[in-house]
Amino acid sequence: MSCAGSPAGKHALIRMQRWSKLFIPTLREAPADAEVASHRFLVRAGYIRQLGAGIYNYLFLGQRSINKIIGIVREEMDKIGQEFYLPAIHPREIWEQSGRWTGMGDNMFRLKDRKGADLCLGMTHEEIMTSIARSELRSYKQLPQIWYQIQAKFRDELRPKSGLLRVRQFTMKDSYSFDIDKAGLDKSFDLHDAVYRKIFTRCGLKFVAVEADSGSMGGSQSQEFMVYTDAGEDLIASCPVCGYAANLEKGTSCLDPVVEMEPTGDGTPELVSTPGCAAISDVAEFFKISPASDIKCVAYMALKRGAAGKPDTWHGVAAFLRGDHQVNETKLLGAVGAAELRTMQAEELAQYFNGPGGFLGPVGLTPDAKPLEDGLTVVVDRSLEGRKNLVAGANKLDYHLRNVVPGRDFGWTLTTDIRSVNEGEGCPQNGCAGRLVVGKAVEVGHIFKLGYKYSESMGARVLDVTGKEVTPIMGSYGIGIERILTAAIEQSNDKNGFWLPASIAPFTVVVTVTNASDAALAETGEKLAAELEAAGLDVLLDDRDERAGVKFKDADLVGIPYRINVGKKAAGGLVELVTRATATSVDVGLNEAVALVKERVEEDALLTAVGV
Repeated sequence: MSCAGSPAGKHALIRMQRWSKLFIPTLREAPADAEVASHRFLVRAGYIRQLGAGIYNYLFLGQRSINKIIGIVREEMDKIGQEFYLPAIHPREIWEQSGRWTGMGDNMFRLKDRKGADLCLGMTHEEIMTSIARSELRSYKQLPQIWYQIQAKFRDELRPKSGLLRVRQFTMKDSYSFDIDKAGLDKSFDLHDAVYRKIFTRCGLKFVAVEADSGSMGGSQSQEFMVYTDAGEDLIASCPVCGYAANLEKGTSCLDPVVEMEPTGDGTPELVSTPGCAAISDVAEFFKISPASDIKCVAYMALKRGAAGKPDTWHGVAAFLRGDHQVNETKLLGAVGAAELRTMQAEELAQYFNGPGGFLGPVGLTPDAKPLEDGLTVVVDRSLEGRKNLVAGANKLDYHLRNVVPGRDFGWTLTTDIRSVNEGEGCPQNGCAGRLVVGKAVEVGHIFKLGYKYSESMGARVLDVTGKEVTPIMGSYGIGIERILTAAIEQSNDKNGFWLPASIAPFTVVVTVTNASDAALAETGEKLAAELEAAGLDVLLDDRDERAGVKFKDADLVGIPYRINVGKKAAGGLVELVTRATATSVDVGLNEAVALVKERVEEDALLTAVGV
């Protein structure tokens, strides 16, 4: 810093962030196990370092970005709710009251205290928030309530991967609404929808809101906020014509008509020898039919959780659908009310079908009257309704049946949508002629209408306007803080690194002194950095005694959206302004640089706000 008598003396009291004094351990090579761009660049840019599988240290730059994201989330959430901070360690009893102590399975971290009491690390806080409501809320006059927190969550991921996208400890903004009736819940849900859109917009994300499955959370309505990226593990079906979008766990489509086969013989099921034809493609070739006219069977064992202290039990489930379709296991789980699914083993196939894999079919089975009873639960996809003269396995090695008609030749426990939609199928929206597109995406937020699942099971009650005791209705709403950072990197990177929106970047601009040993350049760089900081911008001064090329590479790598190079042209009053997103540069006057950077940051924020 220059002395008080120097031209920069008026800036002497500003605490300059100097690269030479900071811990920013950039790397030229990515870790060998980094599969996605965000993982590679978060490590290379010195944002994170791995401590264990799915466990990361957030270093200086990473924490600055995380704090900025949290600041945006908190600012917007404060407009509709009140911030709490709840324990991360929970007693077993509170989760037993909702029935989720066993329902969460191995995903929950469990431990015992020194007295032997069972505890867990919080994956989410529905139970804890509901216990507060149960103890403190007495009247409709206290409703509605929206309570939120920003806190670490824990999930024992089976296969942590992709850097911060699938981890065992993560930061979540989770909020919970309590309302007197469904109309109130609708309003709380809509408030969160609007706030989430504002948060993700301010963070610079190009996102889409999609219909989703509620999963273990339960509830009547669920909506995810997704960012399209090849690093995503979710598949989203969307219509480019009308804007319909849904997670494949929830998505539906309109199927084109299928030309039915003509019956053979007397039209009743006919046994046909099909040696070696276990695969759908082999069956279609043998009968000279489309896979759409073959009935596929996928056999599962489904876990049914025991109620009121009763043991868990496993039950056989047979899913039947068109040969060109795939079972969506999330839909199937919801349809039968199971906690888990696994593939049937050979001895179980013999028990339920008396037949081998590859030749399983629905004819001759005796379905349960209700899902997951003592026999076999038979689930038929809706795409088979009304079909005729189909081919199906005969539950006999090397044999199939043809002329099979659903409803006439076999029955079922239930018929429902259990398939994943395919790209190119018709949009399900009435009157829309669009065709669905399927793409990968990362979930950054999720909002649920929980209904009465937790308030009812945990005994929360309030008095309504008539003095009658009623159960408040709930909603639950989550945002993955690290997911915002990783999604932003996934959508904005190149071979040299990544760039973040100014709103969540660790610094808005880096002032790079090309030759730190040149006193005049160093002083010019310090003065410019101080002026940028005084103008309200987050500034990093690269004052390191490194070659200019090294500094430029580091600046391109670490996500800072703007760079000002202070080099030889500074003697003539010019500096170079580099925009990282476009990899373009322009020479500007020293006396214009601050105003121009501010102008560009404001323009970027405006374009982001209108969705450009």
